[in-house]
Amino acid sequence: MGIWLNQSSIDGFILLGIFSHSQTDLILFSAVMWVFTVALCGNVLLILLIYIDPRLHTPMYFFLSQLSFMDLMLVCNIVPKMAVNFLSGSKSISFVGCGTQIGFFVSLVGSEGLLLGLMAYDRYVAISHPLHYPILMNQKVCLQIAGSSWAFGILDGVIQMVAAMSFPYCGSRNVDHFFCEVPALLKLACADTSLFDTLLFACCVFMLLLPFSIIVASYARILGAVLHMHSAQSRKKALATCSSHLTAVSFFYGAAMFIYLRPRRHRTPTHDKVVSIFYTVLTPMLNPLIYSLRNREVMGALRKGLDRCRIGNQP
Repeated sequence: MGIWLNQSSIDGFILLGIFSHSQTDLILFSAVMWVFTVALCGNVLLILLIYIDPRLHTPMYFFLSQLSFMDLMLVCNIVPKMAVNFLSGSKSISFVGCGTQIGFFVSLVGSEGLLLGLMAYDRYVAISHPLHYPILMNQKVCLQIAGSSWAFGILDGVIQMVAAMSFPYCGSRNVDHFFCEVPALLKLACADTSLFDTLLFACCVFMLLLPFSIIVASYARILGAVLHMHSAQSRKKALATCSSHLTAVSFFYGAAMFIYLRPRRHRTPTHDKVVSIFYTVLTPMLNPLIYSLRNREVMGALRKGLDRCRIGNQP
């Protein structure tokens, strides 16, 4: 903690960012801000619909509200600072601000990865054991699943934040990224980080492959259950129930594994920044769209809410 206090008194870091002020990059920046706005509005709307409509008070939608809350916090942790730096021309971030950004980022990505894995188990129980589903996925179990996702993610975030910010930074302050990310920051440390790099890689493997293995095992069981269904309509309904979750999983894990499970020698700052935009901004926008446009209950709740607004506005 003493190292933290000593470091916090010095200048912060310079985030080199992903955009220059060329015409092309101005268009790309505008596109990112549009995606950010859609992500913000989409996730807030989905959380409100789930909270307001009693038909959405089920385990699946409870988990979905937690996922939306994580996505909301994730985009708000990254994009506003990136936008301020780009528009003002000041690319600086304080030492404490950098540590805070790392803590929130790692916590939220870790929590979301675990929650997506446990949501696959929820789908398995719903399809394979429909009669026992209300008992197996009662309120206590749902709270335990959500709570454990948050707890492990936050623990991971605090450990990585404290460890990364405890290294001495006495050389260049230029972080080749658009936000404070641990691997990009460690390149500036004027101390041997090889042991921490190894532990960081092992942590990423655990936090990504553990929930991913739950997803694979759950969907293998789901596929077996679907193939044993006699009704074509039941099979179609079961697959439709899982398609939204599988789409969200593909976007999140595809990007996260590309960044964190590649050998370090194959990593380039440009690739990391582009893919980071994908799962820190684009995926949080896509999740509410995936779960709402392909879901009758959510669309029904939205129509019901719009009808209420129309009736309320009539003289």
